[in-house]
Amino acid sequence: MSGNLQHPDRDPTRRQLVAQQQEPFGAVLSCIDSRVPPELLFDTGLGDLYVMRTGGQAVGPVVTGSVEYGPMTSGTPLVVVLGHQRCGAVKAAYEALHDGKPLPGNLQAIVKALRPAYEQAVREGGADPVETMTRAQVKLTAGALRSNEDLAPLVRKGSLAVIGAYYSLDTGKVEVLGGTPS
Repeated sequence: MSGNLQHPDRDPTRRQLVAQQQEPFGAVLSCIDSRVPPELLFDTGLGDLYVMRTGGQAVGPVVTGSVEYGPMTSGTPLVVVLGHQRCGAVKAAYEALHDGKPLPGNLQAIVKALRPAYEQAVREGGADPVETMTRAQVKLTAGALRSNEDLAPLVRKGSLAVIGAYYSLDTGKVEVLGGTPS
């Protein structure tokens, strides 16, 4: 946030160290938005994060399996579902659902995946329904992962935290929306 980046573990020595084995400390499910690369936002290096990126943090079986990979195979202790300010995927889904006009091609699959967040945003109201929907999507996705049949036992025993977070494009701040361990 301050711009005081460390750029750790991005050199040939680190690449050699992690070439044979990885043990990332976290997994991040974030949006495809070009302004929100988790490795750069969190100033991490090679081998530090598993990163999955989908439009609006939409999930399905392959994405969920990808999120499960770190915690279930190498004990990765943290999963972050990261939404962000002015999300184009969420805005497009919101407008498609609000106006009843399907998006072309496979973009409609994103719309379908974001429908529960849209419905929650409509119920909640608020000054900016797209931002409300973005935050709802983060919370719903993090909650679904937290209660996932394979991840829930890890969460219950305290070896995994699944948190929802929101990134401000304007300030660079990451706000935790829920799921922090007690």
